[in-house]
Amino acid sequence: MFTSDQCYQAVTSRDRRFDGMFFTAVRTTGIFCRPSCPARTPRRENVDFFVTAAAAADAGFRSCRRCRPDASPNSPQWDTRGDVVARAMRLIRDGAVDRGGVETLAAELGYSTRQLGRLIHAELGAGPLALARTERVRTARTLIEATAMPMSDIAFAAGFSSIRQFNDTFRTMYSITPRQLRRAGAEHTVADEVVLRLAYRPPFDFAHLLGYLEARAVAGIENVSDGTYTRSMRLAHGSAVITVRQGPGDFVDCRIRLADTRDLGSAVARVRRLLDLDADPEAIAETLRSAGLRRLVDEHPGLRSPGHSDPVELALRTVLGQQISLAAARTHLERLVSGAGESLPKELSFCGVDRVFPTADAVAAIPASDWALPASRIRTIHALSQALADGSVDLGTGSDREDASRNLLALPGIGPWSNGYIRMRALGDPDVFMDSDLGVKKAIAELDENAAATADWKKVAMKCSPWRSYLTHLLWAHHARIPAA
Repeated sequence: MFTSDQCYQAVTSRDRRFDGMFFTAVRTTGIFCRPSCPARTPRRENVDFFVTAAAAADAGFRSCRRCRPDASPNSPQWDTRGDVVARAMRLIRDGAVDRGGVETLAAELGYSTRQLGRLIHAELGAGPLALARTERVRTARTLIEATAMPMSDIAFAAGFSSIRQFNDTFRTMYSITPRQLRRAGAEHTVADEVVLRLAYRPPFDFAHLLGYLEARAVAGIENVSDGTYTRSMRLAHGSAVITVRQGPGDFVDCRIRLADTRDLGSAVARVRRLLDLDADPEAIAETLRSAGLRRLVDEHPGLRSPGHSDPVELALRTVLGQQISLAAARTHLERLVSGAGESLPKELSFCGVDRVFPTADAVAAIPASDWALPASRIRTIHALSQALADGSVDLGTGSDREDASRNLLALPGIGPWSNGYIRMRALGDPDVFMDSDLGVKKAIAELDENAAATADWKKVAMKCSPWRSYLTHLLWAHHARIPAA
């Protein structure tokens, strides 16, 4: 948490970089806002600051209708940190409390419900239920403004247990009813998809991210065309297909086709992880520039470190693509998807995306004779898919990154490169330096005219912590620009 003086300075300058990192509550109005709210700056003695919107709401403040603090980007610290509170936040945003309650959340993290609640409340000023309630309101507001669904359907799709709880929560958060909010907002009548605008902190090199995803796109489950990225997802209650493109202002346009609207919140959270929309590019650039990498940073302002919507899929794709070209890896993956992937319902299929990636159980059941790969690679795929299926390797949203790394490295055929790539993209770790990667080595050689030892670059990389994944992506991007000899 920033100091109160730092928070107030951000508020007086209406600095959008701090949106979602803290919330400003004005005691004289009873309203809480994002730091960049265009309303008149309140007097210093009249404001309090909260780490989360849930804490502000629990303290009796209502959400500002003008700046919509619930629509701001999330704080990047929940991706940076690996402690239990950060892991809990990632799980809550993925819908864990709505699916199984606080008891399930605590069990997944290895804590009692009382102990977990105490830890979260001590740091964030609100407990797991209040945080989950804030996510439900965000999901419900999205459905109210983006669909013509009946209010009763929206209430249960967003995770509320009753219509009364749904209405009471909206009155508490916004001081209006859900029906009044729909009349006030831009109502859509799209029946087969939810249309959203997802906020991010600028700058954002969306074109480079799109090119990165296009080079790795697998036919059947992904498609890149006309400046859009489309892919399928496997969610808790069914499948989904998402389509994203660069939108106006500091937003990404996102269209989501859902088999079950209860998965909307989880789908949005996974899109945000996939596109790294909660990153703080100014803080990342400042850290890397201070490490002496100004030239590299300025080549790609706003470059992101993309995550993935399905950690299991990413891990299996990583192992299958070891030591072969991207094109060869895509060929093998397309065969796998065609043979073992599940077909999407016709109403979800879109833009050539008509399947979902096979489950770990399905991959583990494929006989060795069906793989056109070296025997050692087949053994690794089987070992990994079996470990993912039985839970001995946990790559879930709230998994412990250190435990996951140890368990991955214990499997045959998984070394530092595969572990690092899985950790960076599947687990969303922003601090992975892939120094053994060939593209990284070539970029370093081109940048360093004196061919300095790799050990020197390791020292440089240490100065880039906790943003070394972005250094890795910058070096890959630089290597891609090096003219062929």
